[in-house]
Amino acid sequence: MAVLSLLSVGHAYVSEEWLFQGLDFELAKGEHVAIQGTSGCGKSTLLNIMASLEVPTQGEVHWSDQSTSAWSAEQRRSCRQSEMGFVFQAFHLLPHLSALQNVMVPCLLGGQSGQASALAAQSLLCDLGLQKRLDAKPASLSGGEQQRVALARALVHQPKVVFADEPTGNLDTTTAAKTLSLLIDLCLERQTSLVVVTHSDEAAQSLGKCFRLTPKGLIG
Repeated sequence: MAVLSLLSVGHAYVSEEWLFQGLDFELAKGEHVAIQGTSGCGKSTLLNIMASLEVPTQGEVHWSDQSTSAWSAEQRRSCRQSEMGFVFQAFHLLPHLSALQNVMVPCLLGGQSGQASALAAQSLLCDLGLQKRLDAKPASLSGGEQQRVALARALVHQPKVVFADEPTGNLDTTTAAKTLSLLIDLCLERQTSLVVVTHSDEAAQSLGKCFRLTPKGLIG
């Protein structure tokens, strides 16, 4: 059974000016996929549609065989909090929280106790080599450390799918390769599906499948 399916999806911001149309896509449990394309082709928009952050102009999105078309805003929010993880190019860590507290956030939003959230966050951060940085605020962390905290935050609540939008775009080449490898390994350990939008050919080749977004859909 597919975790995520897109059926004849199309999206336009202005009438008749389509980013893409007729797009079909299936993501299986534990599958890792890269999406590439020219700048402005709609890669981030497609990722947002997959994650129910945007509603497509046409077509349907199915999450675990359920159409999301009739979902309320609350249903979409609840699904994102419990079943999805997100990694962004700009990290988006909360500056007033420590590394540990940033990673605890998804667990707390999901209703876990403070103690359980702290234990889960600490365990994952230690696995990522950040055991001495638990109390550090984002401003005192290097770019690579910040992105590792972001990876932990995306995975700490055991999501079904992690969506990553240019997750290594703000890192140097060496740090980017190490960070992407960590993300892939973490998802493999947890049988978590992974969708990565990237400009990097090297990053795309690290994933199980690679698709290119065109106005006529995904070409793999």
